[in-house]
Amino acid sequence: MKYSILNLVRNSLSYHEKWQKAWSSPELKSEYDVVIVGGGGHGLGTAYYLAKEFGLKNIAVFEKGWIGGGNTGRNTTIIRSNYLWDESAALYDHAVNLWEGLSIELNFNVMFSQRGLFHLAHSVHDLQEISRRGYSNFLNGIDAELLNQEQVAEKIPYMNINGRYPVLGALLQRRAGTARHDAVAWGYARAAENLGVDIIQNCEVKGINVSNGKVTGLETNKGSVKVNKVGLVPAGHSSVLANMAGFSLPINSVPLQALVSEPIKPVLDCVIMSNAVHVYVSQSDKGELVVGAGSDAYNSYSQRGSFDMIEHMMAPLVELFPIFSRLKMLRTWGGIVDVTPDRSPIIGKTPVENLFINCGWGTGGFKATPGSAHVFAETVFKGEPSKIAAPFSIERHFSGALVDEAAAAAVAH
Repeated sequence: MKYSILNLVRNSLSYHEKWQKAWSSPELKSEYDVVIVGGGGHGLGTAYYLAKEFGLKNIAVFEKGWIGGGNTGRNTTIIRSNYLWDESAALYDHAVNLWEGLSIELNFNVMFSQRGLFHLAHSVHDLQEISRRGYSNFLNGIDAELLNQEQVAEKIPYMNINGRYPVLGALLQRRAGTARHDAVAWGYARAAENLGVDIIQNCEVKGINVSNGKVTGLETNKGSVKVNKVGLVPAGHSSVLANMAGFSLPINSVPLQALVSEPIKPVLDCVIMSNAVHVYVSQSDKGELVVGAGSDAYNSYSQRGSFDMIEHMMAPLVELFPIFSRLKMLRTWGGIVDVTPDRSPIIGKTPVENLFINCGWGTGGFKATPGSAHVFAETVFKGEPSKIAAPFSIERHFSGALVDEAAAAAVAH
């Protein structure tokens, strides 16, 4: 069913109780041409583009939980493309370009809001870093504006710019913003199924069958499946799936925590990021403050918050915005992020023929969702990485051709 004003009026006559399900729960087939393991935004998007752009029909997405229950629904929804290196800029700006038309593309409102993102500078070193990155963005055709202290104070009047860590300036990307994380998963799931993709929830992959160096099938808790090609997009569990196929990945899995406050009236119409005091914050359409910081310093598969990280986020938030000090926390959560040594993703082939992987997004995966899915779909279909994806192969960790955004972009979010 296509969502439209006409259908909205028609269904209002039945009190909106007869809407068609956004996606169904089909039975597992015995054989697929392509299986995407991981039903988050990246995985669902990959299946959607494989069907739409390349005309594949016999595709399935295996999700061990429920759609939207993983990292896609466990982040702070920030979208930006102001990375330093040319390779990163191309990948993330490709994503932003797709974000701008995604609601129309999917016939589903993903609530993409280009409210602008301010990356704050609190020291001379910070000013040098954002200047370097801003000029690099400019050369790559990415919008970037360097603001001084007075300009920041004018645009964000509620922020304390003369506190313990004074705000000396900021790098502004006006095309950056936020989107509704759940809606992204729902939109891709609905659009993918409309193109014939089977979405199998509660389907956990228990084993990967390999014969003569080539993937031949998958073992799941719902049964065995023959498959010609497999795309692994399991976020924090990437290393687990790779081990099943007999190879290792240069990644660690760590929790990334976030929280939201009780809702308040509109007060913050942009996204604020600070590396020096380490906090980022935006206000949702419901009025909640969405707050995050860095990932935990230990390996874990936990999806819960912890008191020390909450304190770590609240201290700089209240320093920058004293008016937020009396707000109550509404809820907290954690996502499992897979982090590479250079804080850039791995997209492309694996040592196993016809087995492809898209992982290592660390703390910045949500913003790349449509771009990642688009280039990975091309990689899976053609058997070779796309031009944008090529620099992000596993081999870069052995050749030394790293795309090191760990320090270059100040923060990876």
